Amino acid sequence: MHLSILLQAAQGGGSTMGNIVMIVLMVVVFYFFLIRPQQKRQKEIRKFQESVTNGTEVITSGGIYGKVKEVKEKYFVVEIADGVKVSVDKSNVFAVPAQAEEKK
Repeated sequence: MHLSILLQAAQGGGSTMGNIVMIVLMVVVFYFFLIRPQQKRQKEIRKFQESVTNGTEVITSGGIYGKVKEVKEKYFVVEIADGVKVSVDKSNVFAVPAQAEEKK
């Protein structure tokens, strides 16, 4: 009788450890398949935004294609049509049109 109680307690403790291991494995999988690639992509975008110069063709987060005419500290002046210039926050410029087409 006491032996069966001890065996049940031992099995219960093992399943708790198994649950902890499963949770840790899920966190590791989420890190490598979701979090890490997103951080890598954000790093590439930041690097691109810092490298933009006058004359670079860009796509904004709103999907507007244009050419950078001026680079300011916090924003770009982008020409979206002949004589039509808009100020775009640096964080809203994501890609060069050629790079965007390659990734599709």
